[in-house]
Amino acid sequence: MTGFVEAAVRGRMSEVRSALAGLDEPARRALGDELVAVVRRRRDDWWWRGEAATLAVAAVGTLSTPTKVAALLGRRSVWLAGVDAAPVVDAARERGVTWLADVAHKLADRLPRDRMVAGWPFVAGLLLAEKAPPPTGDDFVRGWAAAQGSPAPRGTRPPTVDRLRADPFLDALLPRLFEVDGVGTELARGDGTGAEALPRALVALAAEGRLDRAVLLNGVLGRLLRGDRPGALRPFLVLHDLLAPTPDEVALRSNAYLRLLADGPGPVARTAQRTLREAGDAPEPEALWEAARTVLARPEKALVRAQVSWLDRLARQHPDQAPEIGAVLAVAADHPDAGLRERALTLAQRHGHRPVAVTTVAEARDDLPPPLPAAAAPPPIAGVEELVEEIAASLGRRWPALTAERVMDGLVRLGTADRERLAAALLPVVRRERVGAYDHPWSVFNRSVQMHGLLLAVCGEAEAATRRDQWSTLLAESRPRAPLPFRGGPPVPATRRPAPDQLACTRLAEIGQRLDGRDDPGLLSAPTSVTGAIEPVALYERLAALGDRPVWRWDLAQALLRLPAGVDEPLAGRAAALRTPAGDELARWLRGDAVPAPAQQVVTVGRRARSAGYDWGYDQLPEGRRLVALTPPDGVEDRLGLLTLKPTPIGRWTDGWGDVWPAVLPGHRGVVAAHLLPEVAGAAQEDTLGHSAVLPVLAECTGAGGPALDLALAYGLCARHEADRVAALDAVLILAAADDLDAPATGGHLGALAAGGQVTLTRAVTPLRDAVAAGARLSVWRLLAAALPPLLAAPTPPRGTPDLLALAAETATATGVRIEVPGLADVVARGGGSRLVAEARRLAGALAA
Repeated sequence: MTGFVEAAVRGRMSEVRSALAGLDEPARRALGDELVAVVRRRRDDWWWRGEAATLAVAAVGTLSTPTKVAALLGRRSVWLAGVDAAPVVDAARERGVTWLADVAHKLADRLPRDRMVAGWPFVAGLLLAEKAPPPTGDDFVRGWAAAQGSPAPRGTRPPTVDRLRADPFLDALLPRLFEVDGVGTELARGDGTGAEALPRALVALAAEGRLDRAVLLNGVLGRLLRGDRPGALRPFLVLHDLLAPTPDEVALRSNAYLRLLADGPGPVARTAQRTLREAGDAPEPEALWEAARTVLARPEKALVRAQVSWLDRLARQHPDQAPEIGAVLAVAADHPDAGLRERALTLAQRHGHRPVAVTTVAEARDDLPPPLPAAAAPPPIAGVEELVEEIAASLGRRWPALTAERVMDGLVRLGTADRERLAAALLPVVRRERVGAYDHPWSVFNRSVQMHGLLLAVCGEAEAATRRDQWSTLLAESRPRAPLPFRGGPPVPATRRPAPDQLACTRLAEIGQRLDGRDDPGLLSAPTSVTGAIEPVALYERLAALGDRPVWRWDLAQALLRLPAGVDEPLAGRAAALRTPAGDELARWLRGDAVPAPAQQVVTVGRRARSAGYDWGYDQLPEGRRLVALTPPDGVEDRLGLLTLKPTPIGRWTDGWGDVWPAVLPGHRGVVAAHLLPEVAGAAQEDTLGHSAVLPVLAECTGAGGPALDLALAYGLCARHEADRVAALDAVLILAAADDLDAPATGGHLGALAAGGQVTLTRAVTPLRDAVAAGARLSVWRLLAAALPPLLAAPTPPRGTPDLLALAAETATATGVRIEVPGLADVVARGGGSRLVAEARRLAGALAA
């Protein structure tokens, strides 16, 4: 390292200046190359103040282009804060450099936000020395704004207004002051004389004609319309108030003020409201009424209260518009604050508003878009690369139902058609993820383990032999359990495993044996819908293409279970004409010999037995839980346990694979919901996460839901975690749009669960309000009308009951539907000023109207 470079690195300014004197350009450039190389190597060193200033002088004195200088000074290790630009300008003058302004512009583009604010005085010093126009990028503008508000000891620099008046950057950067996000945070710092110093200086310059007042006012409104963090908007609100717009100025900008009134944050909306009100003449009535409707629905009490008063004043000033204003005031009848509601309704009636009510449920409708059909399932996996990629993405985590189906189908098709290529591509993935065989009793009915066994078998790994023996044993034991037909078969012992586990693992064992075949066409049971369902025509076409080839027993069984319920005689005739055993089974199924509907019975279970010794987990369990028992109809032999369910006590082990249940029986919502209930209830009672995520998928399925589905929705609405409550809300909206929601039954279960202390009622308030906002007003009102009686009858109505009463009054008023709520009159008769009584009185008044 030469002496010059060492002096530059060590911050010895005088030595650097002396060394540069008299050097020719080749010598300077040679030193510049060495300087850059040394700086790049010394990554852990930082240049501050004196070192950074010396480095800047050395860079300008030796490097050949502004790009190289900016690249060196823009490194993260070079901190330009507090660096004086004067020595750098002197070095440039001595060398005859003409591109110093380019260095400044490139630094302005290169430095990150925090560094730009700190190094702005240095960059600005270069520009001022060259009398060059400033860059207008966001970070340079932030630096300029920060420089205006940098505090300094009193008396050490001119007042803000004098500095701004003489600032050569003012005209170029002022418009950008209103466009750069976050710049208000810099303006709010003040300059040591108060945070309003800069706004006051701008107003003073506008008053003396140095700045255009219209530019300032338009800029402020534009900034407020774009929005920003509250702290960043505060200086612009101060500037707006200091400008004190005249009525004429407000009238010209009334549309902007109305937008701010309706959509702006609280302080911004209050400023817009006050400005419009003080301006005198109201804006265009229709535009004002529209904005007022939005304001009256906002939660800010002060804002809504002021809007109500303003509308009342306008109605008295303009009697010809009073009825229309009264209709606008009636919007506040849905506000959560009881006092505001009563005042708004009183004023609305005083000014002539008379609501028109719908009197029957049949005349009212939810305002929901028509339901969309469930999306089609993804296409089959087309090639080895896609299959291996899908497997690699799924290993080490839960296999989603549709992903598992696509992978199984791909393994059968590609594993029997291109085995060697698939094995070669899959083997590295299997070894990387350490997939192995497990020879334990529990592994026979563990889906992930069985999926791993398929992968090992495809790869030809030695561990696959263990799995093949298990597959043979499982299939031999499961042969008498084939679930077809449901009627007329010999009885078999009840299965000890959950039905989806039994079916899924038996299918996997069957697929393992299929891997030894050649050119297998794939699974008959591959879904055609994301719900897991199969179109009957698609299954018929698969059987027709199969011809005389034998079908696989459990593959066909799952395919038939995925068909929608209903009779299709024409397609049944075509299936019978195939003259194959599988075609005959499809024909019988399409003629009604399908999954019969089991009886559902709501039961209440308690906790499991306490273990010997200290049982901490027992004390954490809820005391009671409503579940559903399933019983197959008379004469039906339920060989897999699909239609038989005896709820187990709380705390007993569940298989945890509820998310795959809809794909097993996508045409039987109630059956699936009954099996899912323990897990969904756990989301509400034991604070588990993710167990309600299956509800929207279940809602997209078909078939009667019954008490099991109604209970599942009630539990989901009271889930501990927001993601689970949102899933329940989605399910409610899907069912309501399809006219499949039994709102009174769901509400009855919700009320009973909450009254019995089984769920936390307050959690259900937000998803129900969101359902109203989405358009399901009638469904929510019917649900609440059924939920309230058990809540009101409770010795102490649970927390959240007043919120449901308020929501019931809103939905009853909005729909105009009158539904009796037993127990409501008794609560009203108690009297007093409690919120429960006040909200009950409000609901009773809405029903009476």
